Amino acid sequence: MNHKKIYRLYRTMGLAMRRKYHRHSARRLMPPAGEKALTRPDQRWAMDFVSDTLASGRTFRALTMVDEFTRESLAIEVDTSLPGLRVVRVLERIVAQRGRPEEIRVDHGPEFICRALRAWCEEQRILLRFIDPGRPMQNGHIESFNGRFRDECLNANWFVNLRQARQNIEHWRLDYNGQRPHSSLAYRTPDEFAGMFLQARTIGAMIEKLQ
Repeated sequence: MNHKKIYRLYRTMGLAMRRKYHRHSARRLMPPAGEKALTRPDQRWAMDFVSDTLASGRTFRALTMVDEFTRESLAIEVDTSLPGLRVVRVLERIVAQRGRPEEIRVDHGPEFICRALRAWCEEQRILLRFIDPGRPMQNGHIESFNGRFRDECLNANWFVNLRQARQNIEHWRLDYNGQRPHSSLAYRTPDEFAGMFLQARTIGAMIEKLQ
């Protein structure tokens, strides 16, 4: 029997113990020495991959992407294969929706060091910032997000196929953005926090237009 089905039955029967959440120290999420602090949305995005399996045992991957300042989950792309060109297409879709970031933080995975992504970032004038090898916590925001994604979504669901996986994961992503207050955001949700800056930007543009 699939381990996820066992977990769901375990929860349904009320046998689950209260999950222990580990606090992330401020030091772990502080920018490295010499790196400028974030002050607005779209200054820096972060990307990474998470893997899981379907009920059939087939492995799939999820490309996760967050805005480090607003903590928004910008996308979770799910498929059995996500090469560099697919990563570029996902970025193009998000950039078309909200504009391009100043930089993107990634590790040295083959999808991130490929020529396609490097060329696209250079064309878009986006800095591709690589963490040091073997230092995942230099990408602490996406690592923290991926931990929550795995605990609350991947480990709590039994995906029959990719279609179901995509639907359930997207539902979780929207709930994460719209219903989960963050202490680091003064207990606002990522959507609420990002909305504050969008509103301020709109008001500033109106005032500038009237002057």
